[in-house]
Amino acid sequence: MTTWKPKPILALIAALVIPCYAAPQTPVELAFGKVQALAGEWAGKDEHGGTVTSRFEPVAGNTAVMETLKMADMGEDMLTLYSVDQNSIVLMHYCPTNNQPKMRATPGAGALKELNFSFEGAGNLPDASAGHEQKLVLEFEDKDHITERWTWRRAGKDTEMVFRLARTNVEHK
Repeated sequence: MTTWKPKPILALIAALVIPCYAAPQTPVELAFGKVQALAGEWAGKDEHGGTVTSRFEPVAGNTAVMETLKMADMGEDMLTLYSVDQNSIVLMHYCPTNNQPKMRATPGAGALKELNFSFEGAGNLPDASAGHEQKLVLEFEDKDHITERWTWRRAGKDTEMVFRLARTNVEHK
């Protein structure tokens, strides 16, 4: 009994034709892929040398990423959900101050070095002068190092909190 072996020309044709049918990824798909790749445990320091830990976890059938952020001097965790909305990535931040800022980042084409999330509103925020997270810049240094730059706004005054994090393990699903 002989086994059928494809001729080299058939293999060449398949190698050339199959990639033509793969749809190229959009900038938001590529960007969200970078957020999904953060899955796992992270540890680092804030701008004052305080300990910070974070965990990124894919949830809801991998359509969202949940980040749980802990700072040494804060008794409660902060929770942030990242997901795709049309051509943007949106986040909803659940803060121990009991408000829920919503922010949006629209990635451009090309190599992605950072995502700039801008404030779009917040749940349970009595007025704009109440303290809330106003902005997040998520910097992708390499696959094992990120920096989060959160901007806290109260009474029109901004304070930046910087968290430099390194991967401590990778989540395997």
